[in-house]
Amino acid sequence: MSRTRKSLMTLAAALALAACATPGPAGTPRTLLQSAALGADGTTAPWPEARWWSAWGDATLDAIVDQALAGAPGLQAAEERLRVARIAVQATRAVEKPQGKLSVELSDQRFTEHGLIPPPLAGSIEWNNSAQIGASWELDLFGRRRAELDAAIGQVRAAQADAQAARVLLATQVAATYVDLARVAEARRIAAESRSQREQILALVRQRIAAGLDTRVELRQAEGLVAQSRVEIEALDEAAARTRHALAELAGQGPNTYDTLTPSLAPLHSASLPDALPADLIGRRADLVAQRWRVDAATNQVDAAKAQFYPDINLVAFVGLSSLGLDRFVDAGSRTYGVGPALHLPLFDGGRLRAQLETRRADVDAAIVAYNGTLLRALREVADEVTSLRAIERQQQAQAEATAAADAAYELAVQRYQAGLGNFLVVLTAQTNVLAQRRAASDLKARHLAAEIGLARALGGGYRDA
Repeated sequence: MSRTRKSLMTLAAALALAACATPGPAGTPRTLLQSAALGADGTTAPWPEARWWSAWGDATLDAIVDQALAGAPGLQAAEERLRVARIAVQATRAVEKPQGKLSVELSDQRFTEHGLIPPPLAGSIEWNNSAQIGASWELDLFGRRRAELDAAIGQVRAAQADAQAARVLLATQVAATYVDLARVAEARRIAAESRSQREQILALVRQRIAAGLDTRVELRQAEGLVAQSRVEIEALDEAAARTRHALAELAGQGPNTYDTLTPSLAPLHSASLPDALPADLIGRRADLVAQRWRVDAATNQVDAAKAQFYPDINLVAFVGLSSLGLDRFVDAGSRTYGVGPALHLPLFDGGRLRAQLETRRADVDAAIVAYNGTLLRALREVADEVTSLRAIERQQQAQAEATAAADAAYELAVQRYQAGLGNFLVVLTAQTNVLAQRRAASDLKARHLAAEIGLARALGGGYRDA
């Protein structure tokens, strides 16, 4: 019987014994939720664009977002995680290729007199030398290496999506902070107008006191309101400074970078909602894409764990020199070589492989649960922001009417007070209402812009899965 035939028979016998270590029955896996089953209608729309914030027409905001996306530390951390995942793919691919190594051992040793070495070598001191070049190539007959590679590639794609999700999150954080700074600046402008009006009222009260028409009670009230305005302005200046510091941190800059930045809400033109909002969030939200790739990676890890129950077959070859004594080390008779298959098959492992497989299956279920949770959150975020935008637009319409009425009432109160037909309390009440309405209108516009930012992020921030 030839050696080749014997090798094949040995391999067949080993495969017959493979049933000694078996994967066992698989449980019922969890299922991925589908957006259509959750009430989404599957419509699509080309909104938002990749640079959705540019629709506001603010070049300063564009520059700050670009600066943040160019190298904020948070993005660099995501890029490093992606680099680690890519290196893991390279390492997995390397195992699939033929492996080779060189080993050289030279030792001057005494051979025991009571061992396998016969006289005259027994009890003598001789050089024991070997030099060998070996090569091996694993035959991935059961797909374990392929599954491990697919899992590593899935992790790379998940890391790529995570990096894009970090970019989307950073852009929305910059835009939201910029809008908040504009809101504080608008409140500061209104507070300055309020102080100016109160100073005018104080001057008017002094004139009326000089004419004997008012008392010092009205004077103290007017002076107190002017002082209150100064307090409000100082508080708003503090809030603006802190917001500028936060914006600088997001952009990867020093805290004093934007000390002179004072944006305004007026130039920021709110974008209108599209007629049909996209429900196909699978390819639009980077966090959903990342979770889906993690499900695929975990599934491939299950396949790799199953393949552990089957034999590993390697083709092994070596050539080298081996001798006792240096004088014969390079002789032709010192040659050694060999070639043949090497097989490793798990027979009894105490359940280790089965436990490893169950762990991988649990990882798949955990990944599916995480994906389902991300999908539910994504749908809720879209619904929340759309609801807020539509509600805020209705509030803005009513607010415009309230502001116009407050302005008219204040002008009339001042006119009546100047003519001696009304008292100072009516003027103060009308003025307080005007300021409150202006602040409310400013806050509503800031809330509308913030809801636009939230919707842009909920819809993926312009991300497209390639």
